[in-house]
Amino acid sequence: MARIKSAAVVNYGPAKGSVEIREFEKPEIGEDDVLLEVENVGVCGSDLHQWTADQSWTVNYPVVLGHEFGGYVAETGSRVTDWKKGDRVVSETAAVIDSNSPMSRRGLYQLDPSRKGFGYGVNGAMTRYVQVPARCLHRIPGHLAFEEACLTEPCCVAFNAVVENSRLKPGDRVIVLGPGTIGILCAAVARLCGAEVAVVGLEADKHRLGIAKIYGCESIAGNAADWATQRDGLGADCVIDAAGTSITLSIAMQLVRPGGHITKVGWGPQPLGFSLDPLVQKNITLQGSFSHNWPIWERVIALLAGGQLNVKPIIGGIWPITEWNEAFEKMHRGEVVKSVLKPV
Repeated sequence: MARIKSAAVVNYGPAKGSVEIREFEKPEIGEDDVLLEVENVGVCGSDLHQWTADQSWTVNYPVVLGHEFGGYVAETGSRVTDWKKGDRVVSETAAVIDSNSPMSRRGLYQLDPSRKGFGYGVNGAMTRYVQVPARCLHRIPGHLAFEEACLTEPCCVAFNAVVENSRLKPGDRVIVLGPGTIGILCAAVARLCGAEVAVVGLEADKHRLGIAKIYGCESIAGNAADWATQRDGLGADCVIDAAGTSITLSIAMQLVRPGGHITKVGWGPQPLGFSLDPLVQKNITLQGSFSHNWPIWERVIALLAGGQLNVKPIIGGIWPITEWNEAFEKMHRGEVVKSVLKPV
C-alpha cells in the first residue's frame, strides 16, 4: 500500500538557507505515541536561527521544523489509554527524555541533559502529521482556535521566565529587552502579574513595539535609562532579556537596580566581550530560563481559554506551509511578530 506523503518544511543541512519543501511520509507511531494531524504550527525564532544557520544547539539533519503546534489526534498507540481519535490537543516540545534521569524524576524533564525537542532533535510539525509521545499532550477546549492554541508553547516559555523564574510582584517596574514573540509575551505575562512594563527595541522594531502597546506596555526604541530610573533613580526591579544576542546582557546590567533581578531567556551564541563586574557591584541576581513543564502548560492553557492572555495581537498572518519562505521572511524582517503556518 502506498504511504501517505505531505509537504514538509525541512532543514536539510548546516549551511545558511538550507531549508526547503520536501515530501514527508506519514510517520509510523510507537505503542506510547499518538499520530497528530496538525492544524496550525507557529514559526519560532529558533526556526529562523536554523534557517539562517546561526543557532547555538545541535541539529539532527535532515529534520522537519516546527515545535509550536496543535491539532487532532488521528491515531493512538496500543498502550495509549487517555486519548482518542478526534481529541483537540497541543503538544509540549520535549519529544525525547530519559524518564529515569534525576531531573525528570523531579518533574523538570525539560532540563534533562538527554532531552531532544521537535524541530531539531526529531521531526517537528511543519507538515500534515507528526509523531508525538502521548505524555506530551494537553487537551484544549473547543472555543480556543488552533491558530491561537498553537502559541501555547511560547506562552509557556514566557510564563516560566516571568512567573517561575522572575517571581514578579504587583507594582514592580520591569524592562523587557527584545520585542519578538517571547519578549512581547513576557511583557504580557508581566502585566498580568501587576507590573509596570516597558518593552525596548531598535528603531527598526517600531511595528513590533507598537504591538507591545496593545498589552498596556511602554514601548521604547533606543535607550531605556530614563524609564528605568523614573521612579527613584535606581533602575528597574527586573530586566527580562529576550533578545537573540549576547550584548543585551550588558544593557540589562546597566538598567537594573542594585539588588535587582535579570532573567535571561533569549539565546545568543556570540561571546560576551564585556565585564560582568556590575553583576557583583550591584548584587544582581542573574537567572537563566529555559523551556517549561506540565504544570506550566496547564496553567497557560487556562489563561488562554479564559481570555486573560490574548495572543491575537501578535499573530501577523497565517500562511500555507508551501509559502513558508514568505512567513519566515516577514518575521525575520520584523514586519510581523509571529507567523503561523497551516499544512496543505
